[in-house]
Amino acid sequence: MPINRRVRVLIVDDSLFFRTALQKALLNNPDIEIVGTAGNAMEAEKKIKELSPDVVTLDVEMPDSRGTDFLKKLLPAHPLPVVLVSSLDIGIFEALSAGAVDFVQKPNLKSSEDFAAFSQELSQKIKIASSAKVKKTPAPAASLPLPALSKSANSEHIIAIGASTGGTEATAEILKQLPADIPGILIVQHMPVGFTKMYADRLNKLCKFTVLEAQNGDRVKQGQALVAAGDKHMTLEKDYKGYYVKCAAGEKVSGHCPSVDVMFRSVARTAGKDAIGVILTGMGRDGASGLLEMRKSGSFTIGQDKQTSIVYGMPMVAFDIGAVVKQAPINAIAGIIIQKLNK
Repeated sequence: MPINRRVRVLIVDDSLFFRTALQKALLNNPDIEIVGTAGNAMEAEKKIKELSPDVVTLDVEMPDSRGTDFLKKLLPAHPLPVVLVSSLDIGIFEALSAGAVDFVQKPNLKSSEDFAAFSQELSQKIKIASSAKVKKTPAPAASLPLPALSKSANSEHIIAIGASTGGTEATAEILKQLPADIPGILIVQHMPVGFTKMYADRLNKLCKFTVLEAQNGDRVKQGQALVAAGDKHMTLEKDYKGYYVKCAAGEKVSGHCPSVDVMFRSVARTAGKDAIGVILTGMGRDGASGLLEMRKSGSFTIGQDKQTSIVYGMPMVAFDIGAVVKQAPINAIAGIIIQKLNK
């Protein structure tokens, strides 16, 4: 990702050992400058005022403050991009809801290979976060009035949603508005293995329908959404019983596994005109070419607009190549889906 200057980073973690590890992970990156470290929330607030960092890395749990509480206090006064660095913790999603841009899973520091992969991922996400749109009030915009789903709506439709940076909350914003009898939904969110199960569980509590982490062979059915597992590509297939998914490990496609492109292409091939594709906030171009295939196959396609995208990358590329039929703010997308299903 090209940048004009070095990204100034403040590291916040209660562990001196891990603060040192984070410094080591970022030390040799020519695009990043570590301007300081902090061991607790009070020290972090002081350092933010003194050092004016571009990005803050933050542990989800600190002795004097939960990451979510710290973000709720920090962002209204200092709307800075925050990248969470955490172990497998459900608190990640609360912190993302409170305004954090993205997260990275803490590595196994005993494994040089794991640490090298972590260093690369953290550097990349810090650089992406430096250009992300951060709101002083991270609460989503008010939802627009939603039409009722007609009883004559095609329950055999497939809704496919792909997202990356900022997508956990964008996807949740759409799904929370949809009715219990919505046609089957497939979701690819760029996220590590383990976190996708927690994300599906969180969505399941927020939504009127069932949300599960996808397992190979799961049936796609009305009133259910399937989230691709963090280490498997998910594709839509069809047999005499109807739609189902295949989930399998594989090489990264468009830089990711699971890949939005892989899912969208399978939906184009299998469902065609009976599908709706939605591409949301995220860096890069994963999903753009797959969404174009969906549009060419007769699917209705939606792209999130620039104003409401945390990172207007994936939806921008999709729009630029002609893959998007309708571009819209995040709070309007659920209504557009319902309107299309009712036609």
